[in-house]
Amino acid sequence: MGLKFGTDGVRGLALDELEPEWVAKLGLATAQVTGIETFAIGIDGRETGPIFAQALASGFREAGSSYEYMGVVPTPAIAHISSIDKFGGAVISASHNQAEYNGIKFFLPGGKKLPDDEQSKIEIILQEECATPKFIKKLLPSSLRGDLMQSWLTLLRNSVLSPNLGDLLVVVDSANGAASAFAPQLFKELGAQVISIHDKPNGRNINLNSGSTNMGDLTRTVKDTSADLGIAFDGDADRALAVDSEGEIIDGDHLIAIFANDMNDRGVLRDETAVVSVMTNLGFHLAMKELNINTHVTPVGDRHISQALQKNNWSLGGEQSGHIIFPDIATTGDGILTALQILDVLKRSEKTSKELSQSSMQKSPQSLRAVTLPIIETEIISEMKPFIDEIERSLGDTGRVLVRLSGTEPILRIMVEAPMQKQVDAYAKQLVKIAEKILSTSK
Repeated sequence: MGLKFGTDGVRGLALDELEPEWVAKLGLATAQVTGIETFAIGIDGRETGPIFAQALASGFREAGSSYEYMGVVPTPAIAHISSIDKFGGAVISASHNQAEYNGIKFFLPGGKKLPDDEQSKIEIILQEECATPKFIKKLLPSSLRGDLMQSWLTLLRNSVLSPNLGDLLVVVDSANGAASAFAPQLFKELGAQVISIHDKPNGRNINLNSGSTNMGDLTRTVKDTSADLGIAFDGDADRALAVDSEGEIIDGDHLIAIFANDMNDRGVLRDETAVVSVMTNLGFHLAMKELNINTHVTPVGDRHISQALQKNNWSLGGEQSGHIIFPDIATTGDGILTALQILDVLKRSEKTSKELSQSSMQKSPQSLRAVTLPIIETEIISEMKPFIDEIERSLGDTGRVLVRLSGTEPILRIMVEAPMQKQVDAYAKQLVKIAEKILSTSK
C-alpha cells in the first residue's frame, strides 16, 4: 500500500487503494507520533465512512488513545472541536471527489493540520511491518456531541455583523454532503430565505452532479428563482463557491477580493495583506495593487495558506477553489463560514451580488487543463521545462504559465494566463500535447 500524505491528507479509491487495515495502522501511527489522547472523528456521509471510522478508532485504541465519534459533520466542525479542547481531529472524507473515493485528514489540538515533519514520521511507521489493530465493531456516538457542535454553530452565528440576513433569497447546494443537515437551517435561523438543493445524502451521491465541482443546477435555480445569491459547498463543506444574481460563478479569487476590500475598509485586514496560492488569477493581484493591498503567494494547498497566516499573524487567505481562511474566527477553511461572510458583505453593501463581484476584480483570461498520469509522475515537469520557458518568454509580463502535479491524484495540472482567451487556450492545448507526447514516449 503506497498512499502518502498529499496537499490535504491521504486519499484514494475506497476499499481498493485505501483499505481498512491500512487505515487502522494509520490511526495507530498517528496517535503514536502526535501523542494525542482523544480524537474527535467525523465522516462526510460516504457509505464507506463508518468502515474507515471503525478502522481509525481501532488504531487509536491500540495506541492507548480514546475517541469521540461525531458522525456526519463538516470538516471545519472537527477542526473547531480540536481548537477548543485538547482533542485531536480526524475527518474521513475525500472532499470534492466522487463517492467511490475516501480519505483521512487530521487536526492537532489547536485546530491546525499536521506539519510536514509529523506526516513524514507517520509515513515511516507505516512502511514498517506491524500487525493490524483489532477492529472495533461498533462506534459509540459521542455523549458530548451536542455541546461540541453547538460551540461551532454559535461561532458561525456570531461571525455575522448584520443584525439579520432578511430580504436575501439564497439557493444552497450542499453537494449531498456534510453541509446538508447544517447550512440551510443555519441560514434560515439568521433570517435568509433559503431554497435548498442536493441536500439528501444517501452515501453514494456526494458531489454527484452537484456542489462546487458542478454548479449547473445551482446556476439554473438562481436564475429561475431570481435569487440574490447561490452557494455551493463541496462534500465535506470546507470550501464554498457562489453564483451571482445573473447566474455567473463567483470563484474563490473573487470571494477573497471581496473580503479583502471589505476587511481593509473596516481596518481589520492586518498589514493590509491577503494570502493566496500560485493558482490565484493575475486579475486578483492587479485589483489588490490598485487598492494598495499586499498579496503573499504560497504553494497550492490550504496547509501552506494556514502556515503563512499563522506565522505572520495575517487575517485573510484562501484559494481559487473556495477554500478560504479567516484565522480570527476559525483555524481552517470553513465553507459555511465563507458563505455567511459573503451574505453578510452582500447585505451590508446594498449592492447586487453581480455588482459586488464585478467591482472586486476583473479576471484575466485563464485556461486550466489536466493530464492523467499513469502514476504520480515526478520527471515530466522537468522534461516540459524548455517548452514552458519558451511560452513564458513570449508572454513576458503580460501572462504566466504554471504546471504542477496534483497533491491528491495522479494528474498533471496546467494553467496559462494571458491577455486574450484564444492565446491562453492555444498555449494550454500546446502544453497538453507536449505532456501527452512525453508520456507516450516514456512507456
